[in-house]
Amino acid sequence: MTSYDAIVVGGGSVGLPTAMFLAKEKLKVLVIDQHASCGQGQNKAAIGGVRATHSDPAKIKLCLESLRIYSSWTETYGGDVGWKMGGYCFPVFREADERLLKSILPIQKKFGLKIDWVGPDVIKEVVPGIKEEGLRGGTYSPNDGQVSPLMASYEMHRVAETSGCEFKFNERVQLITTDKSRVSGVKTDKAHYWAPVVVNAAGAFARQIGQSVGVEIPVVPESHEAGISAPIRQFLGPLVVDLRPGADGRSANFYFGQNDFGAVIFCYTPSTPFCGTDRRSTSEFGPRIAQRLIELIPRLKNLLVRRVWRGLYPMTPDGSPIIGPVPDGPEGLFLAVGMCGQGFMLGPGVGANLASLIVHGRPLIEEDVLKQLCFGRDFHAGEEALK
Repeated sequence: MTSYDAIVVGGGSVGLPTAMFLAKEKLKVLVIDQHASCGQGQNKAAIGGVRATHSDPAKIKLCLESLRIYSSWTETYGGDVGWKMGGYCFPVFREADERLLKSILPIQKKFGLKIDWVGPDVIKEVVPGIKEEGLRGGTYSPNDGQVSPLMASYEMHRVAETSGCEFKFNERVQLITTDKSRVSGVKTDKAHYWAPVVVNAAGAFARQIGQSVGVEIPVVPESHEAGISAPIRQFLGPLVVDLRPGADGRSANFYFGQNDFGAVIFCYTPSTPFCGTDRRSTSEFGPRIAQRLIELIPRLKNLLVRRVWRGLYPMTPDGSPIIGPVPDGPEGLFLAVGMCGQGFMLGPGVGANLASLIVHGRPLIEEDVLKQLCFGRDFHAGEEALK
């Protein structure tokens, strides 16, 4: 009988930092993941953008913590996560987008973001070669940035293991076990492990894990495609988000950036969601994203695309994650699910706050702010503006 202080289900963008911070609190922690190593699910499908430019106060606070952790990683832990502080830029060509971005600036500034509306000249400076026709300006947040998901996963695994965390790979969690009104551990396809605390950080598969203890988690996976180019000379600092839909009506916003190795990495949001867990690439993604990139920045017309892939966004009805205990659920069960495709940028902040909540009974950010992301909220009260 193997016992732990806490078990984390999932060793990805959220589960891994949660386990790392729990282990640093001197808890005996076990991470269980169905893959052969950490970060092999949706983590490696992320494009690595990390921004605090949200409209939801809790997401702003959590991502500010993530930015602090990523940007100071080398100084704190001695490794390299590929941090690039190039900021985020939302160029605007439509009046409606200008109204939206300006309307959320007050709340973004209230919660500590360094962000402003800037004119076309500044946008052209931070996004060299951008199409000038119709450019109205945009928002620019210089303290946001990019990180390598693969390097970050390796580094967090290293620090977690050094701090005493144990890992079980190639094991699939079948159910959470309970003893009366509280969790007692988890059962996998290979063994039974015991702990009074279980963190469900299973990403796209969080719903099935919750159902094993009668907790219906409103998370539905959607598949999104992304791609990366061969390295080119550095020219682009920020990660760029174009809020306009594609001319063909098949894509909504699209976003891209240049990582610290020089590669351009890109993704778009399908106008019609692809629900389910199918991760096979489609034939339409390449031509469609190429058209959008070239229309916005013509100088990218000779960009060599190296590969494309598809990952899963665990979506909630309101576009915000679910973090914390489950009211009326088993005591000791905590959720860190429904990141809506932003698990990589939210992960460190979520992990640090959830570890503090579990160990000390309070998160790092204000309790009333984090409660906005609780399991018992009204998921149909409104959507996060920049989900």
